[in-house]
Amino acid sequence: MAVCARLCGAGPARGCRRRGSQRKGAGGDSSGPDTDPEEGGAGGGEAASGGPGLAEREREGAACAPPRAPLSLLELPPELLVQIFGSLPGADLPSLALVCSAFRRILRTDTIWRRRCREEYGVCENLRKLEITGVSCRDVYAKRINPRVKSGRFMKILPDYEHMEYRDVYTCLLHRYRHILGLWQPDIGPYGGLLNVVVDGFFIIGWMYLPPHDPHVDDPMRFKPLFRIHLMERKSATVECMYGHKGPHNGYIQIVKKDEFSTKCNQTDYHRMAGGRQEEFRTWLREEWGRTLEDIFHEHMQELILMKFIYTSQYDNCLTYRRIFLPPCSPNDLIQPGLFKGTYGSHGLEIVMLSFHGKKAKGTKITGDPNIPAGQQTVEIELAHPIRLPDIESLSNLSELSRIVLEVQEQVRREQQRREGGLPAEGRELEEEDPPQPSPPLAEEDQAEASASAGGEAAPGPPQLPQPFVLPGGIASRKEDYPRTCRACFYGTGLIAGHGFTSPEKTPGVFVLFDDDRFGFIWLELQSFSLYSRIKVSFQNAEAPSREAFDEMLKSIQLLTS
Repeated sequence: MAVCARLCGAGPARGCRRRGSQRKGAGGDSSGPDTDPEEGGAGGGEAASGGPGLAEREREGAACAPPRAPLSLLELPPELLVQIFGSLPGADLPSLALVCSAFRRILRTDTIWRRRCREEYGVCENLRKLEITGVSCRDVYAKRINPRVKSGRFMKILPDYEHMEYRDVYTCLLHRYRHILGLWQPDIGPYGGLLNVVVDGFFIIGWMYLPPHDPHVDDPMRFKPLFRIHLMERKSATVECMYGHKGPHNGYIQIVKKDEFSTKCNQTDYHRMAGGRQEEFRTWLREEWGRTLEDIFHEHMQELILMKFIYTSQYDNCLTYRRIFLPPCSPNDLIQPGLFKGTYGSHGLEIVMLSFHGKKAKGTKITGDPNIPAGQQTVEIELAHPIRLPDIESLSNLSELSRIVLEVQEQVRREQQRREGGLPAEGRELEEEDPPQPSPPLAEEDQAEASASAGGEAAPGPPQLPQPFVLPGGIASRKEDYPRTCRACFYGTGLIAGHGFTSPEKTPGVFVLFDDDRFGFIWLELQSFSLYSRIKVSFQNAEAPSREAFDEMLKSIQLLTS
């Protein structure tokens, strides 16, 4: 308390008493609590009696002494205090305003809050220039978020930036809704999704990211706004639902608990179309698949599409979101982990998260389907078991590839039994008498990688030379122009199940690494091939705080659909 009192210029600190004596010498009141009893002895009596040489000596000393350093923050220039306070975290500034009235007045400076909005949330727009620039941010938002609404009609419901302050933007919008920034997975039954909540200018917008139209897996992601939050009036944040085609309308957001929130639309009539459900279905089909139902000749695919529309349309008024993190990366990872879009036959394109866990790599569904729902692990790769592909002539034969994969599968099964408690006696005898035939010999690069993987780490060494690759005959692929060279192949398992996630089963397959941004998986039992391409979007506020937090997140989203 004594240190704080001295910094603030109040209380019984020596610097405060000196300022009090200076004020008294300047004609102020000589009485009061600023009188220093220690300095009121002989010197004080001599001054009162008008000692002849004391006043002259004090004047000479004052003239020769160097400038006195400030003894309190309040003695600093106000512009310097603005710089100091602007460098502090915004969450600490309200407590600083309680120190004294001078601090409270300085903290009303909007420059401080503008700096906090920029440094903590990336707000670069200038409130004072929005009314005088040729193209304001409001016009950009009007065209970007809802191009069907004319700007004149749209601008009537936009904020009054002219009378707004950065302090209101920070406290009532950015800081209040900071907990919902980042990546989220909506709870839409087996289908899931990917929501990215970001600060966009003076708005907080929830963008739903959608895969490109099937089977164009290399195309960029599509996105559309689901909701937005902004200040219509000072100190009053407004939540608007962006679902539908009639413009923004009243919505509501509730932060349920940590890493979970829900949205609700209060005007669902804005979601309906004049042509009824048939018109809504045709519009959804064009946006979701880029085609009409007549263009889809596969009857089973038509049923899946219609089922998805009926199911997802039930969630257009209320949704719950759960936080997800991007996978942490390590220098020893095979490639950089992250989000990928992949082909899944009649289900279309889905979003998968690739993460590395020691000797294994896992692909977890962020979006799913009625067979394997979102949150479940779709593929698992054994990094300690690389596969050397045969030459192109032999690779085109599916039975040859199946033979190689099944041999590795038997080897993996025996290693797992050994780890879980050892093989039975008859199993050990069989293994000694008839060991499994090894796979074709590996190149030097593959041997180094296998030995490093057996130790629990991937080999960082020189990049592997690409080898020719072709899909075996009889393997179906939605994407015909897949890469014709690959870096490496590994044994893996893919999860398959019946409708409703019934009788899930891990089946053998081949993980094919093409380059840093593409990989594939051959499903031997389904005789199909999935191609995955990296999602090249810079998501903010999506890093996992720790490896443990990421693993816990994976378990949480998997339990929701188990």
